[in-house]
Amino acid sequence: MNEILQGMIEAGRLIVTLDSDLIEISLRSLQVTVTAVLISSAIGLPLGAFLAVKRFRHRRAAIATLNALMGLPPVVVGLVVYLLLSRSGPFGVLGLLFTPSAMIIAQVIILTPLIASISHQTMRDMWAEYHDLLISLNTTRHQRIRALLWDGRRALLTASLAGFGRGIGEVGAIMIVGGNIDHATRVLTTAIALETGKGEFAVALALGFVLIALALAVNWVIHTLSRTEVGERW
Repeated sequence: MNEILQGMIEAGRLIVTLDSDLIEISLRSLQVTVTAVLISSAIGLPLGAFLAVKRFRHRRAAIATLNALMGLPPVVVGLVVYLLLSRSGPFGVLGLLFTPSAMIIAQVIILTPLIASISHQTMRDMWAEYHDLLISLNTTRHQRIRALLWDGRRALLTASLAGFGRGIGEVGAIMIVGGNIDHATRVLTTAIALETGKGEFAVALALGFVLIALALAVNWVIHTLSRTEVGERW
């Protein structure tokens, strides 16, 4: 019990004094995850709107596949990206393995189906509401998608924040393709795993507190946006 208490006190000291390693790891985590979320949102949000608006032969199969991809095991994604980026892989010449870029690629593969699926559900409901109006205005498919994305921007931001919440806590794929290299690819989750294995509970707790704070901040933003949406409807 005393060891746990001492670890928590030391963790608090590291946070209050803005320990340089702690700040570096936290900023790298944010850099990787925010970049991956932006790329995933740029792909997933229009894809979700497209699936809501467009009717084609294998649409249901495409939606079912997208929903299934939400459950992709991160370690499998990490393994596939590792094989693609390794020296013997097709993209090995790029030298991306064990770099933040490889970590971003892995997170984009994990987060895009999640963001696309959530946005599709939102856009489907909006399309049911806007369908007659947009059809009567003789809009093109591109114009319909843009209108839905703009009017549903708050709900779509929630989808992106949900992606951020998953990405910031990712460890399996990040560990495989990043290698957890100090001052290079070490992020919050991989650092926690490493420090716990070394018995450095104070550092692990400090990193854990920062990770929890980020997760709580994301949930608070989602809650605030949801309440804003309810208020606007009334």
